[in-house]
Amino acid sequence: MCSVHPHSLSLSLLVSLRYTHSPSSPHVCCLSANAAPSTDCEMFSPASKGSAAESRIDKSTLSALKGRKQELLNISNVPLAECPPSPPRTAPPSMKSADFFDMLEKMQVPKAEDTKKWKDDYIPYPRIEDVLEKGGPYPQVILPQFGGYWIEDAEAPAGTPSSSESSFCEEEDGDEGMSPDGAHSYRLECNSTARAYRKHFLGKEHMNYYCTGSSIGNLIMSLKHEEAQSQEFLRIMLRSRTKTVHDRISLAGISQLPSVPQIAKLLCDDATGLKFNPVLYPRASLLIVAYDEHEVNNTFKFGVVYQKFGQTSEEELFGNNEETPAFKEFLSILGDNIELQDFKGFRGGLDVSHGQTGSESVYTVFRHREIMFHVSTKLPFTEGDVQQLQRKRHIGNDIVAAVFQEESTPFVPDMIASNFLHAYVLVQAENPCTDHTTYKVSVTAREDVPSFGPPLPNPAVFKKGPEFREFLLTKLINAENACYKSDKFAKLEGRTRAALLDNLHDELHRQSHAVLGLGQVGEEDKLENGGHGGLLESFKGLWTAALQFPQTVPGGAVLVVFIALALYHLSVTL
Repeated sequence: MCSVHPHSLSLSLLVSLRYTHSPSSPHVCCLSANAAPSTDCEMFSPASKGSAAESRIDKSTLSALKGRKQELLNISNVPLAECPPSPPRTAPPSMKSADFFDMLEKMQVPKAEDTKKWKDDYIPYPRIEDVLEKGGPYPQVILPQFGGYWIEDAEAPAGTPSSSESSFCEEEDGDEGMSPDGAHSYRLECNSTARAYRKHFLGKEHMNYYCTGSSIGNLIMSLKHEEAQSQEFLRIMLRSRTKTVHDRISLAGISQLPSVPQIAKLLCDDATGLKFNPVLYPRASLLIVAYDEHEVNNTFKFGVVYQKFGQTSEEELFGNNEETPAFKEFLSILGDNIELQDFKGFRGGLDVSHGQTGSESVYTVFRHREIMFHVSTKLPFTEGDVQQLQRKRHIGNDIVAAVFQEESTPFVPDMIASNFLHAYVLVQAENPCTDHTTYKVSVTAREDVPSFGPPLPNPAVFKKGPEFREFLLTKLINAENACYKSDKFAKLEGRTRAALLDNLHDELHRQSHAVLGLGQVGEEDKLENGGHGGLLESFKGLWTAALQFPQTVPGGAVLVVFIALALYHLSVTL
């Protein structure tokens, strides 16, 4: 991943920067070159309170300061001198001379042209127009002027894990992880914990528990005893509102199994108030596996954008209508061209009934995952609409997009304004529509998106064929899974997860009480209703019965309501 660091300068403190105080002006400052402090410095004289003299510096003095600053900037590799330890009569020891001159310059009231010059001076990355003006060879992707994205470095060591926060899908441990020719293995990265319950617990003997009102909220635990190679193990899954922990601990040397609260404390040492109840509902496993796999995604939609040479705006990108032979060849690598009318597979938000999103698209099934591509040139084109909102409505709501470049031209990731697009895979064709076609690949993503695999080879050039397709589709899927860990999507997932866990806890609690014949209301609920056996629930039951009476008993609803009100009045007076 590329990163650009700001310049660092080592400056010599050739002048003494001293603060001089007087009774009338406690903040008066005097600047002199190796001279003693003076109390009559005119540069910061408080001539008239509220006047411009308080905030402006004399122009001739400012010119001298700028010249002095330039002299300091031309000197390098000179250590900073020791500042006299006598504050507040000296500048802070950590302040460099150049920094102090910058502070003085900022005290001037900036003019419009000065503000523009300052902004241009401090832009860390060049504009795409400047890159094009300099001529080729062009980089495949450049960073926006003010950053916010990273570019994958193909020269990074190939053995470095692509993402420390990702794990391989456990279902990919077999032959599915291999490419068709068996020479390369591009693995899908996903949350393997989400599939652990189905793989290790579902349909096997195990026990489930739920905890109400711990210090970290509701908890759901699953326990399973296992034996492997003459050793005993305890497999554990502990679900909280923030995460799910999956672990397997050895029982070697343990004469007595730990209690459920002790196991929970082992996995979440900050949890207190742990009081678990067994789950007695026979169909609880179906509810638990549905919760665990709520984040498992087997359908994906990706944008595909065609970029011509020199195009620098989203209006130009979405305005392309022509599909060149090279672009069609690339689309054939992604998937099959399908008719949208009455299409039965995953449609990715496209209209399959009335043709409002075009007549055809590109679709494929890759390792049991359905993928629909939103191809910009196949989405409806609206004459007179500069923004082409029909196209942006779909591609701008995708999370990952592939950008095809038929010629060498730079791309900037903020070229398309979108709150959802977080990663791009750039593909540049070389010698298209020949037996020697190759594709150069670059990857860029927002700075809060963790890196993802498979890593780019060095050089990042692929021959047309099954290996390139395998790499590209794996990269796109892993990119979307990584984007879900960015700040925006992680917050949405956190809120969804907390709500679903609370709903699962409540359902397990309710169904377990129903199995015991305790009804749907526990003792705590009865106490909250005034300690009268849940009269509010009784009233709800009577009202439900009342709604069924009118058709069979004339005046039945009114009669039941009167009886319920009488019972409630009697309970209040007792």
